[in-house]
Order: sequence, then C-alpha cells, then structure tokens
Amino acid sequence: MELFHGVNIDWLGKKWYFLAFSLIFSVAGLISMGIHLAQTGSPVPLGVDFRGGTELQIQFANPPDIGAIRSAVSSAGITDAKIQSYGGDVSRNEVLISLPEQKNETSLDQGRQTIVSALKTHYNNPFDEAKGVKVDVVGPTVGKQLQNKAIMATLYSLLGMLIYLWFRFQLIYGVAAVIACFHDTLITIGAFALTGKEISLTVIAAILTLVGYSMNDTIVVFDRIRENLRMNRREELVDVVNRSINQTLSRTVLTSGLTFLTVLSLYIFGGQVLHGFSFALVIGILIGTYSSIAVAAPMLVAYQQWRGKNGKAAVLPAARRAR
Repeated sequence: MELFHGVNIDWLGKKWYFLAFSLIFSVAGLISMGIHLAQTGSPVPLGVDFRGGTELQIQFANPPDIGAIRSAVSSAGITDAKIQSYGGDVSRNEVLISLPEQKNETSLDQGRQTIVSALKTHYNNPFDEAKGVKVDVVGPTVGKQLQNKAIMATLYSLLGMLIYLWFRFQLIYGVAAVIACFHDTLITIGAFALTGKEISLTVIAAILTLVGYSMNDTIVVFDRIRENLRMNRREELVDVVNRSINQTLSRTVLTSGLTFLTVLSLYIFGGQVLHGFSFALVIGILIGTYSSIAVAAPMLVAYQQWRGKNGKAAVLPAARRAR
C-alpha cells in the first residue's frame, strides 16, 4: 500500500531546520537534567527500582482524603513521604505512598510498618492489609546496581547495532545510525526530566525497545539509499538520499503512524502502572521516526561532503553529478 505517489520533498534542503529542532529539544532536556542533578543528585527523577526506598500502594474502602492521610503519616514521625492518588480509575480508591532511600533494608521495612500502623490508628478509612496493600522495597545497594545495569544495557545495545551496520553496510552507516539512536534516547530521557516523570525498569525496557525500533526504521532508509546508489552511480548523493527518503515515506508513515496510535492508546487508557512505559514509547516513536529522516540520512551526506572538502576519497559512490 502506497499513500504518497510522486513525492519530491527536498529533505536535505531543510537540514538546518532539523538541526535547530534537535538542538532545542536536546539542550532543553540537558538543562532540565542539570537542574535536577543540582537539586537531587540525579539527572532524572528515579523510581524506587533505581533510587531505593519503599512504595506502598494502598486500596481503601472509601474515597481517600490525601490531606488526612498526610496528617496521619506525619503524626507517626514520617515527614518526607510522597503521597499521591494512584491509578487512572478513581473508583478504586488507591493511594501511592513513597518513602525515600534509607541506609538499609531494615529501615525500609520499618517505614512500611510505621505507615500501615499510622493509617490504621489515625485515619478512619479501612483497608485490608493482606489484600489492599502492595509493597515494593528496594535497598540502596540494589538500586545502584540496577542503575549501572540499565546504563550498560543501553550502551551495549548501541554498540551491537554499530557493529551490525558496520558489517551490513559501511562504518559510516553504523555511526550515523548510532548517533541518531543516541539523539532519540537523549531527547526521550530529557522529556522525563522536563515533565518530572520517574524512570523505572519498565521505562528502561521501553527505551531499549525504541533503540531497536529507531534502528529498524533507519535501516529501511539506508537500504534504499544503498540500492539507489548502485543504480545511479553518477548521480549526486544529495539527490539519491532525497529520493530514497521519499520512496520509503509511505512505509514510514504507515508503520510509525499505526504504532504511534497503539502506544498513544496505551498511554491514555493503560493506567498508572504503564504510564511511564507508554510515555517513553509515545515520545520515542515520534523522535525515532523523525531522526531516521532528519538526522541519520543527512549525516551520510555531511560526511561525504566533509571528505570531499578535505581532499579525501569518497566512501560512498555518487560523489558528484555526471557532466
């Protein structure tokens, strides 16, 4: 199925607009991460999986009063708890209570017991501790280990993609694709810093998914560029890249558009548990599709032109138009 026939958009002619767009969102994310780092010691808000701490998800029998819950918890001597409504369905009467990182797991479990006891004593809204309380307890050591493993998993995935594209195409293709994926990851993580959303293990899973998704979209464009280069060896590289992007535009819009609608539905209707995961997918699919066209492909042309200016041999065919 082809949505667009005879498309002739000069994508490379708009490269400076693309560069400005990428710089604005990248710099905004970096500034936000810098501010968050100065305030909290972490560049992005971290979920309990990474920062360590205790989270209690409590389901009450009646609609909860956040102010009364906060007063009950404060009366027990806990003043640094984060209390908020939980879940998209308010009829479930759920509240999420988060305690910050403690020195050891024993302190975390004591905090859980203190909160449950305080709510039973000072807050007149019953709940079943066996059925209505879900607890996540992560110690500081485990949280730090999970942070390191998440970072290494992302870096290893990018390295693996670079090696794969190096063998399938050429090294410059791999470098361009990995830079585009790094660009996508930076903007997606920056969006979490800007919006104050926490990054958890499920968000890391979404980011790794996006690395593969963005890379796949980039490979489709690169494959068409390589095919057109073989068929038109004397044509200027800029024209080949523009035509290749236009030829794959229908496939890109169909695939990315349908995937975006799916994850948008997940974001809207998936509930609080999947909120971070689906938010990362929504941002990442938009940016990943954009970068395949506006970041990865133009880098091939920029590299070729740089080599030409420095008197080096072209690494790709189609260096100049035939006369």
